[in-house]
Amino acid sequence: MQDQTADIEWRDGVIPVSTMFDDPYFSLDNGMEETRHVFLGGNDLPARFVDGFHVAELGFGTGLNFLVALHAFRACGCGGTLRFTSFEAYPMAMDDLHAALRAFDGLPDDLARADTFPRHLEGADFELRVVIGDAREALPEWCGAADAWFLDGFSPAKNPELWSPELMAQVAQHTAKGGTAATYTAAGFVRRGLADAGFDVRRVQGYGRKRHMTQAVLT
Repeated sequence: MQDQTADIEWRDGVIPVSTMFDDPYFSLDNGMEETRHVFLGGNDLPARFVDGFHVAELGFGTGLNFLVALHAFRACGCGGTLRFTSFEAYPMAMDDLHAALRAFDGLPDDLARADTFPRHLEGADFELRVVIGDAREALPEWCGAADAWFLDGFSPAKNPELWSPELMAQVAQHTAKGGTAATYTAAGFVRRGLADAGFDVRRVQGYGRKRHMTQAVLT
């Protein structure tokens, strides 16, 4: 079966918005800084980076989170390889992905050089795998365990399936000992789902228009 490509429209000519979920792919304030605050800061990165560190993500989107993480991994000087696994139900067309990333300066160009959607992409210091399909089906079949999770699906109010207690339980089951998770949302049912799955959950300061976000550590 052919993958279903994301259907998007452009806000202000630079911000891609999913027409299916009526939600932008990144912050209207500054997508790169949001990623640094929420997903890097929320997972205590780059301080925890080591050779072989494994990030997993719900919602690959434009690939912005991957590129920001890769930039931080390279800058920290720990050496070795960053492993990054993302789950994406509706991959972007590459023309749209490239157009979205052109809004940001200073990112690695590893995705800019890709002609086709990067299901599997390797470089000298990274291994990227994007699993296409419904995460509710794909994650239970995954054999990996992440040191840090980027939970970056569309808004829980508009895409509740990607934030269900059952999926948060799968996230916990695929987290290494002492692993962490972070997300821009502080929705109560998301925090409860993470807590019920075994995470120690904290509500902390969010980015931009978001007053709060969520940090979690597997206990």
